Amino acid sequence: MSDAAVVHVVDDDESARESLAFLLESADFEVVAYASAPAFLEALPTASPGVIITDVRMPEMSGQELVARLAAQKIRMPIIMITGHGDIPMAVEAMRSGVVDFIEKPFSDARMLDALERAMKAAEASPVSDDQAAVLHRLETLSERERQVLDGVVAGHANKVIARELGISPRTVEIYRAKLMTKMQADNLAALVRMTLSARAS
Repeated sequence: MSDAAVVHVVDDDESARESLAFLLESADFEVVAYASAPAFLEALPTASPGVIITDVRMPEMSGQELVARLAAQKIRMPIIMITGHGDIPMAVEAMRSGVVDFIEKPFSDARMLDALERAMKAAEASPVSDDQAAVLHRLETLSERERQVLDGVVAGHANKVIARELGISPRTVEIYRAKLMTKMQADNLAALVRMTLSARAS
C-alpha cells in the first residue's frame, strides 16, 4: 500500500478497535486508532489523509454526529460506518450523508477489506465514472414494480411499509429485493443504496 493509505479507526470498544487495527495492519494499511469521535476531531488538524472507519453507537458523540461534523468542516475523507445494531433506515441515512459503506457486525475480514478498497478508490475517483454509467444502464432494465420497490428501499422504508404502500405482501417485497440485488449487481443493501443514490445524483 502507498504511504497515503492511512486508516483512521474510531471506536469506543477497545477490543473491537484493536481487532480491526490488527486486521488492517496485516493487510499493510497504516492504522491510527481513536477511542472516541471527539478524540479524532481533536487530532484532525494534523491527521494524514486516508479513510475513516467509525462505529455508530458511541458515548459523547455518535458516528452519525461525527459524519455531520466532518461534512460541516468540508472534510472529504471517505467514511465507512460499522454497527452492531443496523437497520434499513439507518443504512440509508448513512449513505445519504455521504458514507461510502455501511457494515453490520459481525463482518468478515473480506467484507471489511473490500469496503476499504472501494473507499480508497472513492478518494481518487472522478465525479462520473464508467461504473456510474453501468449503474444507470442497470436501473433502466428494472421493471416498474422493481423500480417502485427500489424507491422504497432507498427511502429507508422497511419491507412491510413498502408492501403496504404497493398493496403486496412483505414476502413479495423480499422477492423483488432479491431480484433487485441481482439485477443491480449489489452484494449487500448498503451497496444497492449507494450505487442508486450516486447514479441518480449524476
